[in-house]
Amino acid sequence: MKIGKYNFDLENDPIIMGILNVTPDSFSDGGKWDNIDAALKHTEDMIRDGAKIIDVGGESTRPGYTLISDEEEISRVVPVIEKIKENFDVPISLDTYKNNVARAGVEAGADMINDVWGLKWKDRDMADLVAKSKAAVCIMHNKDNISYSNYVEDVLAELKESIDIAHKAGVNDSQIVVDPGVGFGKDYEQNLLIIKYVDRLKELSYPVLLGTSRKSVIGLTLDVDKDNRMAGTVATTVMGYERGCSIFRVHDVKENYEALMMAKAILNA
Repeated sequence: MKIGKYNFDLENDPIIMGILNVTPDSFSDGGKWDNIDAALKHTEDMIRDGAKIIDVGGESTRPGYTLISDEEEISRVVPVIEKIKENFDVPISLDTYKNNVARAGVEAGADMINDVWGLKWKDRDMADLVAKSKAAVCIMHNKDNISYSNYVEDVLAELKESIDIAHKAGVNDSQIVVDPGVGFGKDYEQNLLIIKYVDRLKELSYPVLLGTSRKSVIGLTLDVDKDNRMAGTVATTVMGYERGCSIFRVHDVKENYEALMMAKAILNA
């Protein structure tokens, strides 16, 4: 898969996407990296530790988050994207579901849009931007309720709806990654199940991104707070890789990268 100018063999080489939240209120690391110098230092550390993509987010999507204006989100992410591009040779993903923010991000140098609403937010105009810009896009499963008739089949069907939106706008299959949306539109048991059956997403014939890092499903399972969920995250990374996932969006890059490389060595032995 090509993300910007970068080529990835995701069938054979799983990769880590390092999370860079430039927000004051993200559930796990809000306020840590919301100035340029701190963001650049953290980016440098994540690349050194094995991250192959940096995912920049300017609005928290934690439960109960506060919606901010497009202008505020743009003011948070664009300077960081520009500075990362000036200082590092790494593809940048922009974590946003808002068309105006995505447009500004792509103009600033973002190579990928990570859309937590799977191209379904409001006017559904994100797909047009992706098609015109040729940026890669991660299409995540999400909905505003947890009602399902046949859970895993419904998730697949709803992801297919998002993919149809992409196709109708002219997005190429080569641009698309899919994400099961752990923590979004799902209760605790549903989150466990979609991780267990994440291999079913391979039926869609796209690379699969898994984002479980420090999420509530880990906290609830292990009875630990947000600062003590690294081991649980690493477990999901290894299990996700065994089930066919290719990209792993994480906070703790070094630990997840090393676990992923160990799992890869064993499976390829």
